[in-house]
Amino acid sequence: MRTQPKLRILLGAEIAIGPGKADLLDALARTGSISAAAREMGMSYRRAWMLVDTMNRSFRAPLVEASKGGSGGGGARVTEAGLEVLARYRAMEVKAAASVAGEMREFSRLLAERQA
Repeated sequence: MRTQPKLRILLGAEIAIGPGKADLLDALARTGSISAAAREMGMSYRRAWMLVDTMNRSFRAPLVEASKGGSGGGGARVTEAGLEVLARYRAMEVKAAASVAGEMREFSRLLAERQA
């Protein structure tokens, strides 16, 4: 089993962005829809909307813009700010994992093996 660190950026008590929110932004960019992204990730629309709302409140500019449904249907798009936050977050993940790689190898020796 592979072990890896997880990076979360807190703003007060809330997680402004972390692995799940970054994955949601990726899914939103691919699908153009909060509901489709939620389905892809196996979460409810309400949960996805709450995560988007937290991200939008946590940054100076919204990361996701949603349009209301109707006869033509709604949609959502990741904004330029959202794409920048996502790119910077992914770069930070890579740097963080690389910087603790040695410690993670040693730490992994202390972990119990998972039983299926």
